[in-house]
Amino acid sequence: MHRRTFIGMTAALAVPRTLRAYPRQRAILLRGGTVYDGTGAAPVVTDLLIRGDRIDRIGRNLTDAGAEIIDVRNLAIAPGFIDIHSHTNLVSQPRAESKVRQGVTTEIVGQDGSSSVSGEGADFTSPGGYLRQLEQREIAVNIASMVGTGTLRGRVVGNADRPATAAELDTMKRHVRQAVLDGACGLSSGLEYTPGGFADAVELAALAGELRGTGLSYASHMRNEDDRLFAAIEEALFVGRVAGVPVHISHLKAQGQRNWWKADVAFEMIERARAEGIDVHFDRYPYVAYATNLSNLFPIRARDGGNAAFLARLRDPAEQPHIETYVRDKVAQLGSWDAVMVTSADAEIAWARGRRLGQLAAERGAEPYALLREIMFAGGGGMVGFGMSEENTAKILAHPLGMICSDAGASSIERGGSVHPRAYGSFPRVLGHYVREQRVMPLETAIHKMSGMPAAKLRLPGRGRIAPGAFADVVAFDPDTVADRATFEQPHAYPTGIAHVLVNGAFVVRAGDHTGTLPGRVLRPDPRG
Repeated sequence: MHRRTFIGMTAALAVPRTLRAYPRQRAILLRGGTVYDGTGAAPVVTDLLIRGDRIDRIGRNLTDAGAEIIDVRNLAIAPGFIDIHSHTNLVSQPRAESKVRQGVTTEIVGQDGSSSVSGEGADFTSPGGYLRQLEQREIAVNIASMVGTGTLRGRVVGNADRPATAAELDTMKRHVRQAVLDGACGLSSGLEYTPGGFADAVELAALAGELRGTGLSYASHMRNEDDRLFAAIEEALFVGRVAGVPVHISHLKAQGQRNWWKADVAFEMIERARAEGIDVHFDRYPYVAYATNLSNLFPIRARDGGNAAFLARLRDPAEQPHIETYVRDKVAQLGSWDAVMVTSADAEIAWARGRRLGQLAAERGAEPYALLREIMFAGGGGMVGFGMSEENTAKILAHPLGMICSDAGASSIERGGSVHPRAYGSFPRVLGHYVREQRVMPLETAIHKMSGMPAAKLRLPGRGRIAPGAFADVVAFDPDTVADRATFEQPHAYPTGIAHVLVNGAFVVRAGDHTGTLPGRVLRPDPRG
């Protein structure tokens, strides 16, 4: 897509089409905070005056006769955090409790090749209908969405493991173009999942090519994050190079103990590509365990054709040796069966929730692989895999090309269920554990990775900065006490140390409590950004 064409057709989309009329509120004067502006610059102690949905003035000893004065001395004041890889559904979780309490003010969804398709009468291959639906609702935080190649392929090609025909590829390319015009902030792929993983690099490059000239990125949950990590990175870079678009690698990791050594080589590959002119970045959540579906322990070939076909292969004696060998090797790579924790399962196998497969098998007198098959036949579920090293996690978070994400949807204590603790603790964990305790990077650097850096990558002007005229997405936290409290065993725990969170100038979290205010907006990238 030619840049000028894109600008001409989408300039009007840079601002939400409809902004709900909120009651006029008093100006807010944050007095005496230590302000981190989101650029990575050193902080300054100053005042911040917020008027309406914007930052009005910054300076010492500000006055405003009608302003409400909030004493924020001893607190850090930062741009609201942008979760560059989120799975929050604001239709079902409009209060975004576990995210906004972390300081997250903007969610970037449509990740891992799967973009939301809800919405009466929506175009089911585009996030446009979903975004338009959210514009008619009240939501706590801002949201932007990518368009997913897996969603496109599922709707146009189906669940079969085969190349797209020329006509099907043209149809998918047309849907990408429409999604961009509707305000999508990039294209995502999830190449360990079906059906998106059935696309080859040529197909992906053709779809990503529709972003050329827009400045928008191709973001990829790569085809492999363990034994074939290097090939997967090369594929992601190939897509960006051929398509002529920026690249973003989702939740970079070297998974499995035998692959931990690969992290430094992965950095070298990414840095070399950057030096060659590819605008490449990555993100990562601050935990040594990932979350996915139990079906991802099985080869993608076995999942061809959907769940019914997958279960049929699990019952087929001719298929069993290959499938079992693959699964056992995958688990050995993680370390043991105890590296796999079941996080969700249907009611009839509720006994598996929150349990590690090795321990559970021992308790039930079952062989672990046989127990896994039993769980899959009973409906499967989610899992957490303890596959990454603490040393690599710290290095990935601190790397100059890395950003911070949660890779999780919003949750709430009242909702319950088994979730990864990253849904509650990602951003405070970076600020507390990795910055204050481990000192892997300065606080201003961490804040930049959570705000200004993703805003620039996503082309969201006015976000991710503390500056006059910027949108008043602001978080105030205590750098001496901010910390995550969620654990894998007890994940439903809000963090500490987050005092206030404002979204578009309105308090959503005040003195540590959710106010119930829902001032969030749908965001669309600005091609001129």
